[in-house]
Amino acid sequence: MSIFAVADLHLSLTGEKPMDIYGGEWINHTEKLKKNWEAVISEEDTVILPGDSSWALKLEDALPDLEWIGSLPGKKVLIKGNHDLWWNSIGKLNRINESMLFLQNSFYEADGYAICGTRGWICPGVDDFTIHDEKIYRRELGRLRLSLDMAAMAGYGKKYNGEKGPIIGVLHFPPANDSLNRSGFIDLFEEYQVKKVIYGHLHGRDAYGNGFRGIKNNVEYILASIDYLKCMPIQIV
Repeated sequence: MSIFAVADLHLSLTGEKPMDIYGGEWINHTEKLKKNWEAVISEEDTVILPGDSSWALKLEDALPDLEWIGSLPGKKVLIKGNHDLWWNSIGKLNRINESMLFLQNSFYEADGYAICGTRGWICPGVDDFTIHDEKIYRRELGRLRLSLDMAAMAGYGKKYNGEKGPIIGVLHFPPANDSLNRSGFIDLFEEYQVKKVIYGHLHGRDAYGNGFRGIKNNVEYILASIDYLKCMPIQIV
């Protein structure tokens, strides 16, 4: 069994918001992703999807996109993104397809790892960071801590001398601002001695550098935006 990741599918199978207009890796990205996914991922694998899976505004409109994801091999673990406006009752979402888990205020065990995460938000230190942003940022920090603590109490990670295995952290937003300053998200990942952090949200060559990549303070940060990965899911474990 292996663990893969790919973020920002931005599906619109109804054709209401095609991504081809953005050119480059977005041309026929759905077909390319399906081909690559089926080539490298088996039913025994786990795939982390860190947000922005569908452009739909309502759940009923997102169902074709979610059913498409559900038809692909592997167990899919989904995190909410800023464009996932269809994301509502977690209980209802988790009844859509048995191969899909929508992660919210909890964690998922896969291949000896605990997958923890939340949407995240833009981080302090940018000029247009508002009081509203601060409120959401604090709320997302709380949700991330809850997810991490549940995994730690179950024996994952090293904060409580866990013996089950490492923790993989997941955000949709990058864990730092564009200047790569420290943030509460980074503090939490280090506090819980998370092994790897997966995130998306950044698109285009000019934006890829606006997020941590590589190992910093014993935590490996991995950008998994679909265009950055050229529609090929990245193997995490």
